[in-house]
Amino acid sequence: MNYLAQLLAGNADQHWPATVPGGTRVTMLGEGLIAIEPLTPVFDLFISSGIHGNETAPIELAAKLLQAILDGALIPRARVLFAFGNPEAIRRNERYLDDDLNRLFGKPAAQTGEGPAACRARELEAVAKAFFAQSGTRWKLHYDLHTAIRGSKIEKFAIYPFPHEQAFDTDEIARLAACGIEAVLLQPKPSPTFSYFTRQYCGAQGFTLELGKAQPFGQNEGVNLDLLEAELRRLLSGERLDYSSQAQPALYQVAREVIKQTDAFVLNLDDAVENFTELAEGYVLAEDGDNRFIVEEPGARIVFPNRKVKNGLRAGLLVVPTAL
Repeated sequence: MNYLAQLLAGNADQHWPATVPGGTRVTMLGEGLIAIEPLTPVFDLFISSGIHGNETAPIELAAKLLQAILDGALIPRARVLFAFGNPEAIRRNERYLDDDLNRLFGKPAAQTGEGPAACRARELEAVAKAFFAQSGTRWKLHYDLHTAIRGSKIEKFAIYPFPHEQAFDTDEIARLAACGIEAVLLQPKPSPTFSYFTRQYCGAQGFTLELGKAQPFGQNEGVNLDLLEAELRRLLSGERLDYSSQAQPALYQVAREVIKQTDAFVLNLDDAVENFTELAEGYVLAEDGDNRFIVEEPGARIVFPNRKVKNGLRAGLLVVPTAL
């Protein structure tokens, strides 16, 4: 039985085995939420995808790995949580239905409301907390897999959430490079994303991975995820390789956020402008009433430009090259 086909049909939580070869226990925790627990796990791995429903390449990859476990073709030695974040949006091939799910994590209900996305965010938070609460001293890793709305001059990149008092972990950055990640954005402050939530509230090494441009199901031949799949298979099999000698990817620091404050907001970029496009100093990137957002940083690049976000949300990131 094909898990992804059942998820798309709305039947994914039925008729799955309680155990798979090797004695590994399979538990359906809710729609699109599956815990895989071998008898003696060596570390704990959380693979989430579909937080935005139209980001299909990560969904296909996660479903492929899960299916290999369910079919007995891949014997896990890591304890694993799979989350297909926004099932109804996945079925409709839409980014989200009411609110952007990846802007709701770690926020109180007074800020998020009680809509479907907010309720799903609370469910995902609870499942992640419960999963990692059982990790004990085991290593904890969370990869939240996405694709971008636009094309990108750097096809595969990652966001490293703000680590607070901890230093940015160069070994984990090297692991990302081994996954085929070409650049890493270092966040300078907290954010309402899933990977920041698991890092801050679950003690996991949480990262957001952007893996090409959003495409419909079955049309992701243009993005090569072979290195990422190979590393995830190694991790699922209990292999935690040392990548300290791996060449580091390009590093960028988030310099500023572009926030859309009112309906008068204008983003002075064509829809065809790609992520990591360099912007000249003095360029008026955005206008919002009497406010103007002017590029001041040398070598600045734009990431995630999106004029269609709701008021109060981020309409883009200005990033600059950096080093550790």
